[in-house]
Amino acid sequence: MASQIPPDKVNLKLILVSGKTKEFRFSPSDSVMIITQHVYDNWPEEWADEQHPPTNILRLIYQGRFLHGSVTLGGLQLATGRTTVMHMVARETLPEPNSQSQMKKDKNGEQSNCCTVI
Repeated sequence: MASQIPPDKVNLKLILVSGKTKEFRFSPSDSVMIITQHVYDNWPEEWADEQHPPTNILRLIYQGRFLHGSVTLGGLQLATGRTTVMHMVARETLPEPNSQSQMKKDKNGEQSNCCTVI
């Protein structure tokens, strides 16, 4: 991609499990559901040998957490005009915490469900 990122867009660098990457640009108001649908509809040629899973099981991981479909890039407070790295995986369901040890508190002291990506 060109080095100039528009000041009103978030440049997402998506990394597959295989290590292949591709950059896409989105608006802060775009949700995870919109992003995964866009990636599915515009599956990169460089990823032609990768599994092309159904859009409903594509998941984004940011800072070690699976993102739910309604979360927006703005809601994550991602800076516009910059690149943010996320992982993209195929997974049918989002993980649920199975013990109190997996329940973590975020920086604001609010409880959130975290998972470990292996």
